[in-house]
Amino acid sequence: MNSPIVQLLASEKLNDNNYAAWKSNLNMILVDDLRFVLTKECPQTPASNANRTNREAYDRWIKANEKACVCILASMSDVLKKKHESLAMAKEITNSLRENSSWKRLSGEITLKVETGEMVSAEAVGELKLYFGFSGRVWVSNQVW
Repeated sequence: MNSPIVQLLASEKLNDNNYAAWKSNLNMILVDDLRFVLTKECPQTPASNANRTNREAYDRWIKANEKACVCILASMSDVLKKKHESLAMAKEITNSLRENSSWKRLSGEITLKVETGEMVSAEAVGELKLYFGFSGRVWVSNQVW
């Protein structure tokens, strides 16, 4: 990998509270020639007598997936890397991260337990989002992601 990509990966490693910034950096790193593995299914393994086009499409997907996995894992904290390194497909890794760390839209009255242990009630106004971190920590934001 070239130096700017390595610097970007190192600058914003995924941890417990930076999923949105990390995802934005990941999208910059996985330009279109790699990002397709996050949305497209892996082609079936070509038969030994498969035509060249099918073999090349499969080989391209496999190589792109390997590169995407390396980029994704290299941009995570050690704890998250260990948890996800057994997954073979980049799409599986990002789906797992999205499921375990997601923004939820809020509306109406909400009650949150703050760090002091107090319960706080508030009215969700506008585009508030609730973020569930990997360790169970929760944040509220009005930023649009």
